[in-house]
Amino acid sequence: MASKAPLHNIDESRLTVTKPKTKAVGIPAVVNSLRISLEQMGPLRSVQTLLAVNQVDGFDCMGCAWPEHEKRNAAEFCENGAKAVAEEGTRRRVTPDFFARHSIEDLKTRDDYWLGQQGRLTHPMFLAAGATHYTPIEWDAAYELIAQEMKEMDHPGQAVFYTSGRTSNEAAFLYQLLVRGLGTNNLPDCSNMCHESTGSALVETIGIGKGSVSLADLETASLIFVAGQNPGTNHPRMLSALEKAKKNGAVIISVNPLPEAGLLRFENPQTISGTLVGTQLTDDFLQIRACGDQALFQGLGKYLLEAEAQGRKTPGLAAVLDHEFINNHTVGINEYLRHLEKLQWSEIVEATGLSLEQIKSTGERLLASNATIVCWAMGLTQHKHSVPTLRDVVNVLLLQGNIGKPGAGVCPVRGHSNVQGDRTMGIFEKMPAAFHDRLDQEFKFVSPRKHGYDTVAAIRAMRDGKVRVFIGMGGNFVRAAPDSEVTERALANTDLTVQISTKLNHSHVTTGRRALLLPTLGRTEKDAQRTGDQRVTVEDSMSAVHASRGRIKPASEHLHSEVAIVCNLAHKLFTGSDNLPLPNTPKAAWLSMRDDYSLVRKHIEAVVDGFEDFEERIRHPGGFVLPHPPRDARQFDTASGKAHFTGNELEFIKVPEGRLVLQTLRSHDQYNTTIYGKDDRYRGIHGGRRVVLVNEADIAELGFRDGEMVHLISEFRGTERRADNFRIVSYSTPKGCAAAYYPETNVLVPLDSVADTSGTPTSKSVIVRLERAEA
Repeated sequence: MASKAPLHNIDESRLTVTKPKTKAVGIPAVVNSLRISLEQMGPLRSVQTLLAVNQVDGFDCMGCAWPEHEKRNAAEFCENGAKAVAEEGTRRRVTPDFFARHSIEDLKTRDDYWLGQQGRLTHPMFLAAGATHYTPIEWDAAYELIAQEMKEMDHPGQAVFYTSGRTSNEAAFLYQLLVRGLGTNNLPDCSNMCHESTGSALVETIGIGKGSVSLADLETASLIFVAGQNPGTNHPRMLSALEKAKKNGAVIISVNPLPEAGLLRFENPQTISGTLVGTQLTDDFLQIRACGDQALFQGLGKYLLEAEAQGRKTPGLAAVLDHEFINNHTVGINEYLRHLEKLQWSEIVEATGLSLEQIKSTGERLLASNATIVCWAMGLTQHKHSVPTLRDVVNVLLLQGNIGKPGAGVCPVRGHSNVQGDRTMGIFEKMPAAFHDRLDQEFKFVSPRKHGYDTVAAIRAMRDGKVRVFIGMGGNFVRAAPDSEVTERALANTDLTVQISTKLNHSHVTTGRRALLLPTLGRTEKDAQRTGDQRVTVEDSMSAVHASRGRIKPASEHLHSEVAIVCNLAHKLFTGSDNLPLPNTPKAAWLSMRDDYSLVRKHIEAVVDGFEDFEERIRHPGGFVLPHPPRDARQFDTASGKAHFTGNELEFIKVPEGRLVLQTLRSHDQYNTTIYGKDDRYRGIHGGRRVVLVNEADIAELGFRDGEMVHLISEFRGTERRADNFRIVSYSTPKGCAAAYYPETNVLVPLDSVADTSGTPTSKSVIVRLERAEA
């Protein structure tokens, strides 16, 4: 019997605030995981799913991309992983009867929490032009409707194909093949909104847009920076790796505008001592101003150079700098040195909000380290100057030879569990020519070379009437994207929106003139095709590829897998009797691949580097690790064949009087745009989400009181955007800075405010003012 879903939106009037926590996980996390699992799935299904999460013969957690050891615990999941599994494995159902009861206008009044809590979609649904309700549609009719809409397009560029990072390697590879077979590279994805700055900076500096470290490196490092990242909420299994590093003697430095409980003390529920005593993880907490990270890493580089001039040494080196590495494996250091020589310490102190003593003390930590890792997430990637910031992170590591040696390197921590795999499979609007060449050779066609739309460009194109069809495979595009009102109007400006989803979200009620909801299998569910039960693969944050196989009965007999949906649609488009009149299409056995995913993997093996003997290697417990030339052999696939130092002008925000720099962030009861609950217990927020965290001194100087209700107004190029009715919460954050949850505050992020080079929305540096709300 289906469990009951909430009847009402979150009641913000019931919001309460308590003192923030100074430790994370422990018994409360275990209790909350079990409570949510039992509420959503019941006891039997909870056991079936939770004991299979991240196991070698089970399914990969859809929560995050943190890797696993070959030797795994029986309970290889965290609290947020348990929430993600419970949301997907829920017994709640959204049937055609549900849509008969709830009109589109009614659903638009529901918040993200309510929509997500209703349960799993069970049947394909269609919203006709001018209709007030979704109605059931059969799969064949849905595929025909999409094909007909595409036949009526003037050119392939009038279609946009979005993906989230939960899509498997197999589905992602087929999806990009379909899109390129149609004749476009319009493949925006969630990477465009999170780690695109990472990829841009790393490809330029070390020749590959992926992290260079393994779990073993992290656990044996001498010094670890965790910058712009909150592992305790966003990827709690990372805390176990940091705990091991700490016990092996590592020093951990946290760089963040907010003190995060997970980086203060970790209570590991897997061990008795961890539960009773816990581990203090952070040695030094640098409470940096938002947008100040570039200045910090430039300051650290400057400090190393000054120490070198004083004749000091780094352990294992003859000097502070690794001259052998610099001379043999890098170019561009002179430009970098010239920039640092001009840089003033007063600028660095102003930009970071830190004291000169704190920065130099951190420099001493670098001098004492023989192996340094820098980990980062959205706090570094979502600013206008994010790409230069990450170039400066790489600069500091290159100075001491901390690329391509044990216990050292770059460690961007990805969000969705296969967001990195999606890019490896070709989900990118500007894949390199070599990928296109191999794709063409394998499928005997000519794929388009003209770059397509990224996420921001896709929104602009829809807004401007240049797109007729939007297809989203997973995710919640309208809530993940910036400038919410513009994004909603953009989607409404299309002829057809198609959402391939497991659960209801706001992208399903923000539609084109017509809309389709196509329900798909989740990671937890058995994927039975004509040749038997299938498995898929994913790639984690550290380039390890491994298999995933669902265990439980699908939520409905009407669900199709993502692979099947792509194959069926491609067959309808390219090989049917009334196929699209295109000059060339891929020569692919779409229905055979739908029935047997190993055939998809054979094609991947032929097209994508590093996937030799793909089928055989995923039989190995834990799968295999893709090649990473800088890590494996200190080889750099750059124009020069070496790693690149870069000189970057220092950028930071000088906060206008009466304004604050707002960063958007997640609560502990959410993952990306999915809202699991009403609380953020680590930060002391309970029963609501519309809060803005502000420094106590700023509250007083701006003329407000703690607990007062305000409207948030962002200011960008003379245009204002509003998010109304937020409660001020006095919080430990640098003066001039503020924080609030997304997606509620995505409305404040201007569409045209993006990172240079990468185009990532600047969600961590929004200039806002507070306006008193009427009582």
